[in-house]
Amino acid sequence: MNRILLKRQLSENVFRMDVEAPLIARERRAGQFIILMVDEAMGERIPLTIADADPEAGTITLIFQTVGATTIKLSKLNEGDSIAALLGPLGKPTSIRGENGEAPGHVVCVGGGVGVAPMHPIAKALKAAGNKVTIIMGARNISLFVMEEEMRAIAGENLILVTDDGSSGRKGLVTDPLKELCEAGSVDEVIAIGPPIMMKFCSLTTLPYHIKTTVSLNTIMIDGTGMCGGCRISVGGKTKFVCVDGPEFDGHQVDWDLMMKRMAAFKPIEAAAREHVCNLYKGI
Repeated sequence: MNRILLKRQLSENVFRMDVEAPLIARERRAGQFIILMVDEAMGERIPLTIADADPEAGTITLIFQTVGATTIKLSKLNEGDSIAALLGPLGKPTSIRGENGEAPGHVVCVGGGVGVAPMHPIAKALKAAGNKVTIIMGARNISLFVMEEEMRAIAGENLILVTDDGSSGRKGLVTDPLKELCEAGSVDEVIAIGPPIMMKFCSLTTLPYHIKTTVSLNTIMIDGTGMCGGCRISVGGKTKFVCVDGPEFDGHQVDWDLMMKRMAAFKPIEAAAREHVCNLYKGI
């Protein structure tokens, strides 16, 4: 059992939890994820990316949005409660520029919505390896930004905020400042994490400039161990499983249309499960 030490509601549907997991906190690397099961009685396993970790305190930070039945259940737990099962770290760590004999450079990190949370440890590792880090954060409006202070601590004046409605930073899409940076010719690498449609267009934006672009496809994962086949995608014409071969891939090689079709296949089942759980919690 893994005890919840801190719980914070960051926006209407986004929560942060710091959870006891000393072994995972010590071993995890940027880009990796965990699998959790909220309870043993009706336990669905879901993957969540590790947003931060404190090896000394023995805790990991999870930031999640209540989009399905299990994340709704998880959001109902409080400080002092325990998560029934937690497994990790899983997945291949991010290849950090400057750590593997490659010279540090200018890396642009693009985070959309809750995708900023899994971007946080990556941006921190890039900065520690000596890279110049520019961070572009996008959201529908100002209330939906998460980890803005943490990202500003990494990027400083190189933090760019973009909102659909102009309520904070620039009004527009994250691809607007990304294209400007690419045109300036100073970008060595781009990492994008967020909704699939955002990552697709980030990849299309960088393609004409031949800039290495890495994307994290964690949103399509289901069981996280490669057994269910639900996260099967096509990368460069070859079949890959996000949970064991990724979760990060070359954004220029991903078959985005196929991935989004596969994600839509389970929508009716997910909606029914969500409605069932919401009805269970009504009046509580």
